[in-house]
Amino acid sequence: MLGIRTFDPRSGGNMAYKALTHPLAAERLASLADDLRDAGPVAIYDPHDMVETVMALLPAPIAVAGVHTHDSLKVGQARAGMALRPVVDLAQCGARAVWALDFNHATMASRLSGLLPAGGVLHTLEAVRLPRHMLSVEHDYLHRLNFATNLAFFRDTAALSTRLVTANYWARYGARAVRLWLRLFDHGGQVLKTWEYDVPGAGQAIIIDSAEIRSRFGLPEFTGQLFIHAQGIAGHDVVKYALETRGEGTNASLSVTHDANAWPANRYANLPAPAEGEDVVLWVQNSHALPVPPGSMTLNRMGQDTHAPILPALAPYQTMAVHMRDILPGLSWPEQIEFRAGGHVVRSRYEITRHDRTRIAHLNVQRADLQPDPGIARLDPCFFGRGYLLPFPVPDPARYRTLLLPSPMAESLASLPVRVDCFDAEGAAGPSRFMGCLPRDHAVVLDVSAFATGPGHGELLYDFRDGGLADGWLHALIRYEDRQTGHASETSFGSHIFNTVMTYKGEPQSYVGSPPGLSTRLFLTAAECEPFSFCTLIYPVSATWRAHSDTSLYLHAGDGAVIAHEKIAIPMAGSREIWPHRVFGLPALARAGEGAYVIIRDTTCRLFGYHGRMAEGEGRFSIDHMFGF
Repeated sequence: MLGIRTFDPRSGGNMAYKALTHPLAAERLASLADDLRDAGPVAIYDPHDMVETVMALLPAPIAVAGVHTHDSLKVGQARAGMALRPVVDLAQCGARAVWALDFNHATMASRLSGLLPAGGVLHTLEAVRLPRHMLSVEHDYLHRLNFATNLAFFRDTAALSTRLVTANYWARYGARAVRLWLRLFDHGGQVLKTWEYDVPGAGQAIIIDSAEIRSRFGLPEFTGQLFIHAQGIAGHDVVKYALETRGEGTNASLSVTHDANAWPANRYANLPAPAEGEDVVLWVQNSHALPVPPGSMTLNRMGQDTHAPILPALAPYQTMAVHMRDILPGLSWPEQIEFRAGGHVVRSRYEITRHDRTRIAHLNVQRADLQPDPGIARLDPCFFGRGYLLPFPVPDPARYRTLLLPSPMAESLASLPVRVDCFDAEGAAGPSRFMGCLPRDHAVVLDVSAFATGPGHGELLYDFRDGGLADGWLHALIRYEDRQTGHASETSFGSHIFNTVMTYKGEPQSYVGSPPGLSTRLFLTAAECEPFSFCTLIYPVSATWRAHSDTSLYLHAGDGAVIAHEKIAIPMAGSREIWPHRVFGLPALARAGEGAYVIIRDTTCRLFGYHGRMAEGEGRFSIDHMFGF
């Protein structure tokens, strides 16, 4: 386990981690570590409590004479395996070099000018800093906007290509000169290309196409990862995108997945075991400039403690395919697999191949901080109605199977007391099925299409009739299968309390101001030819809200300009399928041009959406939950 804090839902992100793991910073940190190693034992001054993060990210250990602090209340506490000493003892530490863990050398030189040991040389982290032009907030190096970074699974081969799509949403917050710093790594972790992508226009579409990149730079085939650093931004420090995977030539594969979670975690879930005739591959991608030791990452059947190690070591930034049948040969769908990644990777993708078609989806972070909450079972129904809901589309049951597999998404979770409620497109309640109080290691999948009376949506929610505890982080994997063509797609997401005035521990989310300021802003790609873009837009309510939504659909051109505007009203507890080429017409999409997209906006309620692509004539489709900004 890498053993450092990256992100915590309560305290936020560890920006020192982001600052030190940027590929450019990691190169400089390795060079600085070489200099410190040559200097002999080093005394460390740790003014910001980052010594454990720094030491974990060094490519090789250095000799440390002691760790010092200026905080009198911390003296004697353990850091990096040593007891903290007072900074006033630096002069007597006997080290020839002092390493101050701060990115401003002048400040540290002034502060420690009378404390350095005789002949001692001062080193800081200033040598690791990114250039000024790469910073969004120059005066505050560890500002969260300076490290809006993410990674994407990126591939271009004779069989499959990828396309990353998003827009310049930072302009909404005042950004005027947005650009992306991009670095592409191949499967072995070697740098294939580094370049920049200017995005000067407000709302301008961002398209990074693997085939175009490969052609422009004369690159060989690759299966690796793309590092993205958004610069000159404002307001939003998360790099969000949709990632499309398409088959080339006769390959009929098609997938659209959500962005990766930019913070590595120790555990991930939502990884299905293979069904008969399937090959399930976990794409393990090292997110750091450090090697991953063999066996430091493992896989296990969910709820069991027998671990199968991933034995090969991973080089820095290496991508490796791990076949579930090879490492866990006894498991099969609907059993679930837990990936213990030890903080080495961001949210991984998995790829399922069946009948020469692949589908790709992502794992989800399994939270270590969350504990069961007995208060959820006692939520006042007058305030919160049915409470936490996970809405999901139920397409025409005569054509598509909808399979739901509840997934534990916290390390402490031992039970899943759940049921599924169905609704038609107009919001009328339909059949309901109680799944039971499922144990953590369950392998129970529900065929929602077997009892749904028609197209609409379902909602997974807690039901305590047989006991059990809940944590408010209810997740599920939802698999869709075309009965005619055999094509399949899947997605996973978690629950929220939807559209209530009363709040409970931060729910419902998406507030603009104080409640009931619920709102929606979702991003949907648009296409004037197959595979067409679509979304299923759901208006879920935990209790009761407005009778209809007041939803606007804005068609944007690739340069961000609004081309057309339409309004729709979705009944409470109802849903709608949105097809941009039908709503706006093909001529409008042609005017919008390459990169056209739709912003779905509603200031009256929170909607929940799933986006996808469909080639109707070929029977191939994809679906995943949408993102907003």
